[in-house]
Amino acid sequence: MQKTTSQNLSLIKIGSYLLIISLLFSCAGGHLGKNNSGEYYNGMVVSANEIASEVGVDILKKGGNAVDAAVAVQFALAVVYPNAGNIGGGGFMVYRSAKGEINSLDFREKAAANAGRDMYLDAAGNPIVDKSLYGQLAAGVPGSVAGMVEAHLKYGRLKWEDLIAPAVHLAEEGFKLSARQAKELNGLKGRFKKLNPLGTALLKETPWAEGDVLVQSELATTLKLIASQGRNGFYEGAVADSIVAEMHRGGGIISKQDLANYKAVWRKPVTGNYRGYEVITMPPPSSGGIALIQLLKSVEPYPLSKWGFNTDSTVQVMIEAERRVYADRAAHLGDPDFYPVPQKKLIEDAYLKQRMSSFNWNKASTSAEISAGEIPPAEHPETTHFSIVDKAGNAVSITTTLNGSYGAGVVVKGAGFLLNNEMDDFSVKPGAPNMYGLVGGEANSIAPNKRMLSSMTPAILAKDGQLYMVVGTPGGSTIITSVFQTILNVVDFNQSMQAAVNAKKFHHQWLPDQVDVEEKALDSITTIRLKAKGYKIVTRGAIGRVDAILKTKWGYYQGGADPRGDDKAVGW
Repeated sequence: MQKTTSQNLSLIKIGSYLLIISLLFSCAGGHLGKNNSGEYYNGMVVSANEIASEVGVDILKKGGNAVDAAVAVQFALAVVYPNAGNIGGGGFMVYRSAKGEINSLDFREKAAANAGRDMYLDAAGNPIVDKSLYGQLAAGVPGSVAGMVEAHLKYGRLKWEDLIAPAVHLAEEGFKLSARQAKELNGLKGRFKKLNPLGTALLKETPWAEGDVLVQSELATTLKLIASQGRNGFYEGAVADSIVAEMHRGGGIISKQDLANYKAVWRKPVTGNYRGYEVITMPPPSSGGIALIQLLKSVEPYPLSKWGFNTDSTVQVMIEAERRVYADRAAHLGDPDFYPVPQKKLIEDAYLKQRMSSFNWNKASTSAEISAGEIPPAEHPETTHFSIVDKAGNAVSITTTLNGSYGAGVVVKGAGFLLNNEMDDFSVKPGAPNMYGLVGGEANSIAPNKRMLSSMTPAILAKDGQLYMVVGTPGGSTIITSVFQTILNVVDFNQSMQAAVNAKKFHHQWLPDQVDVEEKALDSITTIRLKAKGYKIVTRGAIGRVDAILKTKWGYYQGGADPRGDDKAVGW
């Protein structure tokens, strides 16, 4: 009897130990999927659309890695988020493997071979604004399909056609429009009718309503060709014929040769450090990566966490950093294949210290007195971003775009996808602002086969050799400052990922000389103090739609999906 009792006590002790170990394992981020705080262990996708996020997580559950999921999400967004998701646009990808390997992929659009420096100017040499914004001539050679093919070839695990299948299904069977999407389509009905005389699935006689099903049969056919033929299914054959025919209908200049010649390019990421965190981001022709590193390094000497979130001192030093960085952007950044971008110099500590040395606490600088730094010789904001982490810890940060909302407004007849209006991201005339008010110079002038400068800023942060954050946003010229502020919100102000995304934001881009502020981003006292120093504060609508992932110290993934849109974080 005593022996049996002793055995039972031993069993009870063992059971207790196992329970304790199980609980500790759970708290430390064991393979239990989701914890009670809505954080996930096995992987996460955060994108602008819940359907697309679910598509990505389904790929992860089937054994796909982060790049597999990214391919599936990219094509799904082309169906369910037509204002920015795309196969007719382009973008950038930043990649970090679980082992710390980093890479970046440039699938930015290019100017056609027949593009010319003055192609959007009138006889007097003044920009014809609509010419670079709407219609076939506004489009650059698309890069998204080539980019996804290239990413999959290098890092993908699952079969290519299986990654496109969800998008094909969504295009064939349709999906339900959100209230926001129905309103957008109704608001653009006039533009769509004018630019698509042969019709498009985005048009119907009666107004669109929330819950209506959008079926895109022509797009489904194109996606099937891409699924079965890969790159050739888009840049050659029937789809290429449709693109060229569309060019002829509306005075565009993209040729079959332009399509055949397009290549996505692997580039060395821009890296820097901020308060012990490694920042990995996109090099030119993105202006965002260099600008992000510049901004972080410019404010690093200041005790932001001590001053506090969005206090007058914190905001002032951030504004002055932004003013100087955007001045540099205008003068020094462009396609590195065409212009010698002084990348290393722009992010040197000594250079940035010198740039901030003219900063006066008592009075706002003026953009008229702040020009680009001396370097020795050597986007309507409708982009979209998605962040993905897989079970192994591989991470992908992709920002992709048509430029303006619904791009050039032209749907390629017979192929069912929207053309981009990325040509407006060139300096149509050096010194003249683009649709976002950004001023550019010779570095970003139009040239055949050149990639236009972009503000897209996909980024990944690591700490002590481990993944820490995946972040990015749409927002045209506000992309850089939105990513910048989101990072500060977490690192300096100890906010959760969702809180950092939700936080109201502000923006300064050198010209025009004003601080754009979301409503309630700054309290009344801060606003009064800044105005007294000479800052022009202008209240505006939403800034950015950040989609980000934070890895907690317990190993769980914490999502931040922007409430400014229909964005959704989905994990498992």
